[in-house]
Amino acid sequence: MGKELFGTDGIRGVAGEYPLDPQTIYAFGVALGDDATAAQANPEILIGADTRESGAGIAELVAGGIRSRGARVRYAGVITTPGVAYLTRTGPFLAGVMISASHNPYQDNGIKVFGHSGFKLPDAEEHAIEQEIFRLREDGIAPSPASLPIDEGLDRQYLEYLASTVPASLDGMRLVIDCGNGAAYRLAPELLRRLGARVTVMCAEPNGRNINLNCGALHMEGLRDAVVAHSADAGVAFDGDADRAIFVARSGKIVDGDAVLLAASRALKTAGRLTGDTVVATVMSNLGLEKALERAGIRMVRTPVGDKYVLEEMVRLNAAIGGEQSGHVIFRQYATTGDGLLTALRVFEIARQAGTGLDELTADLQVYPQKLVNVRVREKKALTDVPAVAREIQRVEQELAGAGRVLVRFSGTEPLARVMVEGPDLAGVENYTARIADAIRREMGS
Repeated sequence: MGKELFGTDGIRGVAGEYPLDPQTIYAFGVALGDDATAAQANPEILIGADTRESGAGIAELVAGGIRSRGARVRYAGVITTPGVAYLTRTGPFLAGVMISASHNPYQDNGIKVFGHSGFKLPDAEEHAIEQEIFRLREDGIAPSPASLPIDEGLDRQYLEYLASTVPASLDGMRLVIDCGNGAAYRLAPELLRRLGARVTVMCAEPNGRNINLNCGALHMEGLRDAVVAHSADAGVAFDGDADRAIFVARSGKIVDGDAVLLAASRALKTAGRLTGDTVVATVMSNLGLEKALERAGIRMVRTPVGDKYVLEEMVRLNAAIGGEQSGHVIFRQYATTGDGLLTALRVFEIARQAGTGLDELTADLQVYPQKLVNVRVREKKALTDVPAVAREIQRVEQELAGAGRVLVRFSGTEPLARVMVEGPDLAGVENYTARIADAIRREMGS
């Protein structure tokens, strides 16, 4: 059952252009309203947005469509994606809608839907909503936005919950936080100061167009410089919707999602809370993480790239923690989605309890050199059906002899084969990557 509008992270595109043109957005609201009223009498749906200039207008169109079908809407205003997931799960809401394009530039936006469970809607339900959107568009439905006052109490509920998850204070911790001019710009400073930290705040002046602009979790240079300049204990950067966090240690070292998984899973194991002694990560997590976890007696299970797949595997294995190198980390005791603010609380709590810093907590994580090459191909054919490519991959794996890793996969959206090799030294990794890429070019190149 293919879906055209919904990807792994909702509907996404350039604001104002299909599929984020007014007619399609309004049709989405109508279709969601139909879906909700079919499931429950007089349902209520939550809407939140990040700081993009297009967010409020999209929210008003979605709300107009929902209300046209007799469902009620409450608007949280600017809030994080995990904030919407939390409020949907714990409040009276049948569904929650987040208007955000995460780490993308301000011109983009997106629509993500959570069910009352706090999880993304099942594929079948998304497919049904899609089909209704297409039908409504064919019928020429006219957009009718609704005025949408902000319910100021909703983000407070989320903030109170986050604060309640920290048993001890962060008194005296000197932190620098980069809010990415995004959804965490008010919540993050308030939360950390409330818990006693001494906070220096960066990039917390959103103007609708500066979200993720040379700041936040994808641009760590400014935060790293600030941590060193202020002699801070640590720094943390969030992306636009604050579902991911990347850290800076006192020395200026970048502490990514892999390093967070290592520190957090070891702390959980020590506390007897790492169910099955298992961590879920993706195929892109560094081999160094796998080796470090192995030394701690922890098994690492890999999934395809995407926090959706990480969460599915966590549920299947009843795993307590999982995440991605990019900074999406899911603590299942507390949340159903990656949550940058929650991750920051857990990391700072672990450092405080250990009486040490992020440098020491991640010192034994040897990051293996990694090389990624994209090769344009004329067709996406199973590699086992291309003997010359399969042989070259096998030869490289034999030469690595367990001291490295080879991953060859096709892009989901472009005619590309992605070749990734990790190993103990960069020269070897570059050589192995080039050999496999050349074999693919010879046999399958466009």
